[in-house]
Amino acid sequence: MKPRVARLVTVLSAVCLMLPAAGLAADAEQEQPKQPKDFSEGVLIAIDGMITPMLEQYVYRKLEVAKQRGADLVILEIDSPGGLVDASLNLAGRLRDLDWAQTVVYVPRRALSGATIIALGADEIVMRKAATIGDAGPIFQGEDAQFRHAPEKIRSMLAREVRDLAEAAGRPPALAEAMVDMDLVVYRVKNRQTGEIRYMAQHEIDAAIAPGDWEKLQPVPESREGKFLTVSGPRAVELGLAEAVVTGRESLEQRYHLDDRLLVLEPTAVDTAVYILNLPVVTGLLFIIGLVALYVEFSAPGISIGGLLALLCFALFFWSRVLGGTAGWLEVMLFVTGVVFLLVEVFVIPGFGVAGLSGVLLLLASLVLAGQTFVVPKSIPQIVSVAQSLLVVLISGGVVLVAVAVLSYYFGDIPVLNRLALKPPEDAAQPGPGAHHGAPNPADLGRNIPVDVGDIGIADSPLRPAGKVRFGEEYVDVVTEGTLVAKGSRVKVLRVSGNRVVVREVG
Repeated sequence: MKPRVARLVTVLSAVCLMLPAAGLAADAEQEQPKQPKDFSEGVLIAIDGMITPMLEQYVYRKLEVAKQRGADLVILEIDSPGGLVDASLNLAGRLRDLDWAQTVVYVPRRALSGATIIALGADEIVMRKAATIGDAGPIFQGEDAQFRHAPEKIRSMLAREVRDLAEAAGRPPALAEAMVDMDLVVYRVKNRQTGEIRYMAQHEIDAAIAPGDWEKLQPVPESREGKFLTVSGPRAVELGLAEAVVTGRESLEQRYHLDDRLLVLEPTAVDTAVYILNLPVVTGLLFIIGLVALYVEFSAPGISIGGLLALLCFALFFWSRVLGGTAGWLEVMLFVTGVVFLLVEVFVIPGFGVAGLSGVLLLLASLVLAGQTFVVPKSIPQIVSVAQSLLVVLISGGVVLVAVAVLSYYFGDIPVLNRLALKPPEDAAQPGPGAHHGAPNPADLGRNIPVDVGDIGIADSPLRPAGKVRFGEEYVDVVTEGTLVAKGSRVKVLRVSGNRVVVREVG
């Protein structure tokens, strides 16, 4: 062999021998845990309990506070059994796209189901030794009230979402997918050419450019068929799902070399108010007070205590629902439109026709939609949610009807409200058609009302329920039993008590 050819063969042999070593070195370098940098300002947001739209909005508010404080490290301390998929995916996406701080999810005890999805969106996951993460399979409640695994279509969509989250943070996508697919088996595989070690499912191996290059070493035990992948802290670090195991908050501060202690963002008065106002009992009270106040306002039109109190109640209701994540501009616009329709029915076209019915339906729709995140229910839990909202509205409506009946009967006798009712004039120039001539009736002594029980008059103004009625040549301020009477309608006197005249519409 010629010397030049021999030298060429020697060089090529050396290069071939170096390639696997270089691949192993690169792989070893890649598998080294990331060393956290130093941070100047760290904040901690605690997430405890079910993942709901209200909790989602709470985290958003706390993230804004952290941004305003100039924090460069945001830690979400999650202890949750899971919750709604949409809220969990939204929070995971917010963490993934956060560009003004590094995001860390700290799991002291458990982060399962939806909480796992949130954790996958963070830059780093840190756990305590006994903490668990995983089991994110979607479930739904069937018609028999039993919980079942979601159909394949939903599982496939969620698997795609969690794979994307894992890839964005440099975590094994197959292991993340195994958390939502109970039938997926993940293998520890090795590339025969480069020596690279990965965790891959069979469909990933088949889709590789050179499937034959990947050698299956052993399956991941936690991903066996019929079981959602769930791991503890040390195992999560070993599989590349988590970055470190710590012993508590002090360990977190040491790991990220914070200049000062972690700032824990506690719930504020606004957060507490939102939670209380979203309780069904408080919601019902807001409905009752607001609707009764509207009735009082319609009874004595004008910007008065009734209108202001109704405005306050419904403003608090929609404010709490917007911050709670279940309402938006659509529900507010439906409610305002419903009120406008009712005003048109009362003041422009008295009676109860298309405008009034449309107004009531719009109000009902806005109040129900403001308590949920969907329009048309598609599952048993959503149907239950709609039923609960309707129940609160209907019970409140029943209480309002009773209150309106009481107010209609005693409107002129209740303190404060009697100042809002129109009073008949104390002096009358001439006796009315119902007045008695000759000797005065003892029952009429001390009364200066020119009408008597049974007299018929014509409504000179809309009665809502107060207004004016013409009896012959006399105009008398009256009230109805609570019904609305259009101008020009014939009414009959039912009761005369002092200066209070109660009438009813007659044909």
